[in-house]
Amino acid sequence: MIKINKEILKKALIAGFFSTFTISVLTALTYKSAFGLFLAGSFGSSMVLLFGFPESPFAQPKNVFFGHLVTSLVGVIFVSLVPLPIYINIAIAVGIGIFFMILLNVVHPPAGGNPIIVIIGSVSFDYLIFPIISGCLIIILLAIFINKFILKKNYPLK
Repeated sequence: MIKINKEILKKALIAGFFSTFTISVLTALTYKSAFGLFLAGSFGSSMVLLFGFPESPFAQPKNVFFGHLVTSLVGVIFVSLVPLPIYINIAIAVGIGIFFMILLNVVHPPAGGNPIIVIIGSVSFDYLIFPIISGCLIIILLAIFINKFILKKNYPLK
């Protein structure tokens, strides 16, 4: 029989619940309003850090926002300006996105997938505003509110 640690179970339930809530907000804004696109595939993996491991440096607001922005920008630049085959563009863009996240000290591992999403989707610079900037701001505000005021965690870290 499998023995489940009660603390881990509690952490998993809380992370799952608040991840569902946050993605539900973005989904409702995307599909039930005329405001625009608020969802990016990589936001799902951001939830793991923001609600499962908010104490991680990778879960801090600066990293979430700029990690997603930098890697998405790299992807859009490759879609718009680099006339190489898609399989080459994707590989190089992911590497360059990771390079810039580390160089700028804004590492957010889920954002490493953004160049893939951006290049496969062949999106324009508008994608940086909707969903990346708008979605990240909503995610960060909800993460701060939920972690700090509901879960009473020290988030964001100072």
